[in-house]
Amino acid sequence: MNYDELKKLKSGSDVRGIASEISSPVTLTDEAVYAIVRAFAAWYEKKYAKKPGTIAVGHDVRISTDAILKQVLNAVTDCGIDAVNCGLCSTPSMFMLLKYGRKCGAAIMITASHLPADRNGLKFFTPDGGLDGGDIDDILHLAAEGNFGAFKELGKVTNYSFLPVYCASLVEMVRSACGEKRPLEGKKIIVDAGNGAGGFFCDMVLKPLGADTQGSIYLEPDGTFPNHVPNPEDKKAMNCIKAAVLREKADLGVIFDTDVDRAGAVDADGHEINRNDLIALASVIALDGKKGTIVTDSVTSDGLTKFIEGLGGRHLRFKRGYKNVIDEAVRRNKAGEYCPLAIETSGHAAFADNYFLDDGAYLVTRILICLAKQTKSGHTLGDLIKNLEHPAEEDEVRISFNSLSADFRADGAKVIEDIKRLPLGEGAALAPDNYEGVKVSFDKDGGDGWFLVRISVHDPVMPINFESNIKGGNKIIAAKLYEMIKDYPFLDCGNLEKFIQKA
Repeated sequence: MNYDELKKLKSGSDVRGIASEISSPVTLTDEAVYAIVRAFAAWYEKKYAKKPGTIAVGHDVRISTDAILKQVLNAVTDCGIDAVNCGLCSTPSMFMLLKYGRKCGAAIMITASHLPADRNGLKFFTPDGGLDGGDIDDILHLAAEGNFGAFKELGKVTNYSFLPVYCASLVEMVRSACGEKRPLEGKKIIVDAGNGAGGFFCDMVLKPLGADTQGSIYLEPDGTFPNHVPNPEDKKAMNCIKAAVLREKADLGVIFDTDVDRAGAVDADGHEINRNDLIALASVIALDGKKGTIVTDSVTSDGLTKFIEGLGGRHLRFKRGYKNVIDEAVRRNKAGEYCPLAIETSGHAAFADNYFLDDGAYLVTRILICLAKQTKSGHTLGDLIKNLEHPAEEDEVRISFNSLSADFRADGAKVIEDIKRLPLGEGAALAPDNYEGVKVSFDKDGGDGWFLVRISVHDPVMPINFESNIKGGNKIIAAKLYEMIKDYPFLDCGNLEKFIQKA
């Protein structure tokens, strides 16, 4: 296969592409899937000097799943390797299977996370964790070469659902922490699975703990996602779970993304525990009275920094991309700096005591423990983060590169470096602790906040995040940025102009 075509399927540390011809031609073809999985087996053998023995395969609800699953299983068994078909499951459970499930050397999850219904992809695990971007590059090179050979003895396929074992471990974790068999008795907790894979959480985790789950919505798997995108960052999705919580007078609402590696929540008052609020609550859980570093992505608020410092912790804003955040926390832990949590505003949360695995169900399970304990002491979840200060305004504007840009990454890097060298004037300063793009802070006369300009991890756009402590401050800051970048011929600043002019 052609490497240049295969490389287009790389998405960070995953493989993703169009798998159903709904509106666009298929890019994640049967041929590509087969070659990539054969290449993964070859990569594994080269890295570990042995075959994986058995590879577990799971999937979410997408409409292209059956066709891709067939190619994945064929590719595995054609390598002379046994395959375990785990069926519908969550992405994190596929890694946990390698830790305490059936003895498998590797796992493959068929998923495209929150992407539209016509997309699908592949995520790979070894017992060391998920692969990184460099590993995916190596696999795609091997897939392009296609030198796999034939095996006389083909592997066999067996069926096994690990999900009940995984869920039982979550239930036991809550019971052990709370000292009760049914610590959620009398609590109404509802789930919005968005018709993704997360519907299992009701029957397999919440009900055994005593929770009333009546009023939960969109639990049935449906790869067309007829109600809303399964994504805690999506406004429609969050409005759905918020409305359900208030309608049902629930104590807690939980929302998962398609493959359950991310989560968000809504408290009994209808308040979203998402983004900065979710990070604040997870930080309370992770630090638990100890000093340590919480690693987040770059767009978190100043109020969150103050909150984490109030817990006795340190807030490190790192690069966008959940794998970047996790890898930095792992690196610092290995160097001797205690980092109990890596978490992105998108809802990817990885605790050190859970192998730094981004797992939405594990995050929610930790929140359930908090809920039970807070209730017992006469308090609420909201009490844990009541001191979190919120900015008056938070906005994101995405500007694109036009046809005059031959290399958007190089052009974006030039814009960022030029801003760093500009004379910013009185009351403005470059942020000293910024690890991504360029961040400039302004005093009260200049908008009382900051902008952060960065290059998208995946797309040819430059996302710009704004935060201000005063109403109207983001427009003031945006106007200052516009003057800095308006004359670059390869930038389309139309969205920024609209934001500044918006009534």
